[in-house]
Amino acid sequence: MLSMRIGFSVFLLAIAIGYTYIAVDDLAYMVRNRLGPGFFPRWIGIVTIALLVYSLFVDVRQRAKDVGTKYGRDMLVFTAIAVGFVALLPVLGGLWATIAFMLGALFTFNRGKVLTNVLVSVLLPVGLYLLFDTWLNASLPSGMVPFP
Repeated sequence: MLSMRIGFSVFLLAIAIGYTYIAVDDLAYMVRNRLGPGFFPRWIGIVTIALLVYSLFVDVRQRAKDVGTKYGRDMLVFTAIAVGFVALLPVLGGLWATIAFMLGALFTFNRGKVLTNVLVSVLLPVGLYLLFDTWLNASLPSGMVPFP
């Protein structure tokens, strides 16, 4: 759950930076020795950025503590599976590499549910392939192993 908070905070930080950029670039801070239309938007943006950076700092520090103790091995295993997916993508193509990736990830992290793992690992990539290839007419990367 903490990683969702970090991701959401990064998303909000990007929006806050864009908002502050517009407030600084487009709106005048002072107009004829009076506060201009950019006064409050600038300060709101600056305070929002500062609070989000602080929140990210606290969350990342907490996540580092959690990952170091609980999830270190799982993170390394998943990284290895993802690197394998990237390596297999040009060789096998998008469909077969995704099936292999999902089989590897599900059999590693969802042990004991063989039928569910196989069905999800095959049906989801095939469904996405058909969605992209037939309905959206946007092909997935093709490799040396063609899809029938």
